[in-house]
Amino acid sequence: MNIKEAKEQIKNAMTAYFSKDEYGCYLIPLHKQRPVCMIGPPGIGKTAVMEQIASELGVGLVSYSMTHHTRQSALGLPFIVERNFDGRAYQVSEYTMSEIIGSVYGLMRETDLREGILFLDEINCVSETLSPCMLQFLQYKYFGQHRLPDGWIVVTAGNPPEYNKSVRDFDIVTWDRLKRIDVEPDYGVWREYAGINGVHAAVTTYLAARKKDFYRVETTADGKSFVTARGWDDLGQMITLYERNGLPADEKLIGQYLQNRRIAKDFAIYYDLFSKYKSDYQVDNILAGKAGENIVFRARMAKFDERLALLGLLFDAVTVNLRAAVETEEALTALLAVIKAIRGDAEKDGGVTAAAESKLEQRRTALALGIKASSLTAARQRTERRVIGMLTDIRSALLKEKITDNAAALTAIKTAFDEAVAQLRILAAAAGRQLDNVFIFCEQAFGTGEEILLLVTELTANYYSAKFIGHYGNEKYFAHNRDLQFYERQKDIAARVDALL
Repeated sequence: MNIKEAKEQIKNAMTAYFSKDEYGCYLIPLHKQRPVCMIGPPGIGKTAVMEQIASELGVGLVSYSMTHHTRQSALGLPFIVERNFDGRAYQVSEYTMSEIIGSVYGLMRETDLREGILFLDEINCVSETLSPCMLQFLQYKYFGQHRLPDGWIVVTAGNPPEYNKSVRDFDIVTWDRLKRIDVEPDYGVWREYAGINGVHAAVTTYLAARKKDFYRVETTADGKSFVTARGWDDLGQMITLYERNGLPADEKLIGQYLQNRRIAKDFAIYYDLFSKYKSDYQVDNILAGKAGENIVFRARMAKFDERLALLGLLFDAVTVNLRAAVETEEALTALLAVIKAIRGDAEKDGGVTAAAESKLEQRRTALALGIKASSLTAARQRTERRVIGMLTDIRSALLKEKITDNAAALTAIKTAFDEAVAQLRILAAAAGRQLDNVFIFCEQAFGTGEEILLLVTELTANYYSAKFIGHYGNEKYFAHNRDLQFYERQKDIAARVDALL
């Protein structure tokens, strides 16, 4: 299965394991909870989905790579204590708490989260001295003399032996105590992730036409040659930062992330062309509805791969404001809930200003603990930071104006909120006009050709553009989505794109 399907399987298992009876006892006791074991190639997002699951379930997450652990760090160090048995004193060995179990208790203490996930990566690469102890842990949840706390679930992950020479195959006795999930790379799933996380358009447009380059692991005369989903993601982030700082993203940089010479060279050539198209096509003018006839003509006469790059540039550019509008709306929705809470707590907290101060500190604490517990995705962290920023501005305004009357303070807060909503409407209207202008340009350059279908497909698949259109609408999107016989033509376009490979 792909990593998205694996995530759902794991999340469902976690939901079942966290289920309690009417007395608050877990319906499946800890020793009966089979740990999940994801087996899949490196760099496909196994760790990332665990962070997403912890965030969505609102539980803590402690992650460890088992390749870094010895018997001593996993089980604890021995020490001598004196015990009395049948009236006689004996010296016996006990063990300090396992570093892993200790980290779980440490997170519980710091975050006050009583439930969570212990994620043990590279589980099938444990050292020879630690291997015999893993069976006891996987079944009974003990490392040495110390047990994993109730409410904490074990999830493990590992690589198949063809990807890692350190892999030790489990026997049937061990596998019989695990829920095994085999995960394979899937470009379509990664493309959804790329849309949410803003992976550089050069990466996404390159892979749209060359899906076979998405994930490759080969053995050559020079050793292992590989390209992974993680590599593409990290490369995209680095290119964005290089561009921001005016640094050249050349083949030397690309080869550090894409450790396959042919793919690294091909992408370097493509990125140079991509950057040239960005300048030649004057994308900002297209978004503003000011594309000249020469630009329209060039797009009309361009080869299909150049058109794909142009569509990627346009989609990437228009998504900036679509995403900004969606994220602003999400932050304002969260802020509205806080304002209602401030209104309700004003009397008991000593006034509106004091209540606003209290809510601000609560959000700051919750954000810090969420980051510590790995229970907040990057998107939720951005939303929380924006809410905290807006709350900080509201509190500062109340203090600056020295507003002590509750009614006046609530009016000031409402005024500030209404102004933020008005700015959102302006932002959303501008984003909608840019989207209209992209459609108009594509209509002028490509008519009702497959390029329009590709644009509609990307807008439909991307989280932010789909949410924006779902809320604010876009007549041109709906018209093209209806008129293009969407599903019937998708296969034809996919076949043509594949023919470029």
